Amino acid sequence: MTQRLKTIAMIPARYEASRFPGKLMKDLGGKPVILRTYEAAVNTKLFDTVYVVTDSSVIYDTIVSAGGQAIMSIKEHSCGSDRIAEAVADLDIDIVVNVQGDEPFTNVEDMRNVLQVFYEEDAAQIDLASLMTPITKIEDIENPNNVKVIVDQADFALYFSRAAIPFRRDRDVDVTYFKHKGIYAFRKQAVLDFAKLPMRLLEASEKIEAIRYLEYGKRIKMVLSHSPAIGIDTPQDLEEARAILEKRQP
Repeated sequence: MTQRLKTIAMIPARYEASRFPGKLMKDLGGKPVILRTYEAAVNTKLFDTVYVVTDSSVIYDTIVSAGGQAIMSIKEHSCGSDRIAEAVADLDIDIVVNVQGDEPFTNVEDMRNVLQVFYEEDAAQIDLASLMTPITKIEDIENPNNVKVIVDQADFALYFSRAAIPFRRDRDVDVTYFKHKGIYAFRKQAVLDFAKLPMRLLEASEKIEAIRYLEYGKRIKMVLSHSPAIGIDTPQDLEEARAILEKRQP
């Protein structure tokens, strides 16, 4: 019988955001976005513990006052993986899932599927796992805000890019484009290693932190998802999220 891995969720939460400052504290159906995301992660019942890890006392106080668990970052961090690495350094865990703070509708099936890979035959080869979803609209494929991923035959990531990859030189070849969805499930050691390794040129060029794992030889298992990613990056996204929530609530 396979031993159960001790699994937690971490939600990195910066107050500032270049495209939409303060978005995590914006109202979404009577609660801040970050609290909606925290509650969605807890309600999956897949984690031993869920934490929000933040540099903001406002976000920290919001989560704690609602009965949730939060951790204040000690250092300044440029990305979510670094923030998580600091937070989990002294925790007795096997797997940590990075849940995006601006995705309050992350679903149970996606999270369950990304965790399941650590119990399958090739689990020993996997340093971290993430999600990808097919995209077909040309505007989505060419949009640099949508990170694309290409994989090998076993669904291990070969590369991530903001460009349209693969490039279709031969238009008769039928290829599928995959958008990277930003849920990561890390082995603890993988995220600790990430924080110690300097950024290299490919990551610096693309501004995609997943590339650092590939550049240093880590293996990323990609899991297929058919549910849409509903992130809040702009005020328009927030309005759309409010409409979605209103439809879902009785």
